[in-house]
Amino acid sequence: MGRDVPALVFTREDRRRYRIKMQECLDAFAQMLRESRFESERPQVGLEIELNLVDARGEPTMRNTDVLEAIADPAWASELGRFNLEINIPPRRLTAGGPDSWEEEIRGALNHAEERAAAVGAHLIMVGVLPTLRQPDVGESALSEDPRYRLLNEQVFAARGEDLRIEVDGVDRLRTYADTITPEAACTSTQFHLQVSPDDFASYWNAAQAIAGVQVALAANSPFLFGKELWHETRIPLFEQATDTRSEEIKVQGVRPRVWFGERWITSVFDLFEENVRYFPALLPMCEEQDPKETLDVGDTPELGELTLHNGTIYRWNRPVYAVAHDKPHLRVENRVLPAGPTVADVLANGAFYYGLTRALVDEERPVWSRMSFSAAEDNLHAGARHGIDARLYWPGMGEVPVSELVLRRLLPLAHQGLERTGMDAAWREPLLGIIEQRCVTGRNGAVWQKEMFHHIDSTTHAGHHEALRRMTRQYIDYMHLNAPVHTWPVE
Repeated sequence: MGRDVPALVFTREDRRRYRIKMQECLDAFAQMLRESRFESERPQVGLEIELNLVDARGEPTMRNTDVLEAIADPAWASELGRFNLEINIPPRRLTAGGPDSWEEEIRGALNHAEERAAAVGAHLIMVGVLPTLRQPDVGESALSEDPRYRLLNEQVFAARGEDLRIEVDGVDRLRTYADTITPEAACTSTQFHLQVSPDDFASYWNAAQAIAGVQVALAANSPFLFGKELWHETRIPLFEQATDTRSEEIKVQGVRPRVWFGERWITSVFDLFEENVRYFPALLPMCEEQDPKETLDVGDTPELGELTLHNGTIYRWNRPVYAVAHDKPHLRVENRVLPAGPTVADVLANGAFYYGLTRALVDEERPVWSRMSFSAAEDNLHAGARHGIDARLYWPGMGEVPVSELVLRRLLPLAHQGLERTGMDAAWREPLLGIIEQRCVTGRNGAVWQKEMFHHIDSTTHAGHHEALRRMTRQYIDYMHLNAPVHTWPVE
């Protein structure tokens, strides 16, 4: 969904043509896989971070157009809500430039953007769900100006035929309806990209699925939504519900949701794109001029525009990505389960854990996905999101164990091994994975800090519920700029 789309109305003919073009793209993709046409000699990693915009009080501000104009950098783009922005960090080799180069690049980009945003009265915050966000903030007027978002909103509700039901039970209970998809804008994430060869794609995707619950439990950072204390990572159930095109009757018929963990381990990247075409009707049936077969026949690389646009409207927690760079096609796993923040240090620690652990799991003689049911991996995701770092998760050979014990005893040593195999030495690995270790030892991540700080302010000041959330948010922003990992943040 990163591309710009015009405002338009779709006809039955548009949908028929699009269905044909998607199948042609799928056939071309299969041919490219057979002929080994993909770039995989110098695999790279990438990073996207979604952020919220707040005013000086820590309340959401609908200024993304003004802020983008002030930043004036193509690496930055709008997101669904007017209080959202996204930065795309340029792809790189994982071990390029030395231990501090990636952190310096990210912090430099964010600090520059914060300086420009402040000049127009806005500030950036990396957090899974903005604690001060209230339900009136996510009405239709909060949709970004880009026509693609209004078009997507129209198509979701045309498919659904009724308002969205949002229901989350945690410490508090949320029951509400929404007449736009804008509540999705409350979900801001960190997305790690990993370029892989076609032969390795299935193994890396399966590994990413297997550890999704662990990732979410360790990095949970979204305990509040619309003033209610819900799951540790409320972003997961909110995102699943806020873009659901299915009515209740369609759900019970077994139709797949568009925010989807999946239903099986795969043997090829083709499985995922084939599922997309088989299970999901097009939301944005816009055809490109390029004929993928003709493009292949003359020796060029097709963009597969219809297939990739369709893929962008199916929100897998680990999404396959086909892209063309410098006239060469490549494949990526896009890991989408993690919230934004709390700091750049935490983000990079999460990335090191993900990249190292998936590499180690892929190299195992007996893969974890051959010893673990797919449904167990999905159950882990929701347990990790609900309970955060207090979650108990299933792992083969250990049964159901506290996530901190699982990480310290089994997974953290594997992450070290995986990073070592990529060429990252101990002096580089230790500070990054040490952050993960200390989160487990202290039992503190972003969600825990937010909850503790909110209750501390609420009980000591008696300033009121929203005011306590606002003060907590302001304190969060101050600590975020210090870039000390969240497990070190005091509650005072």
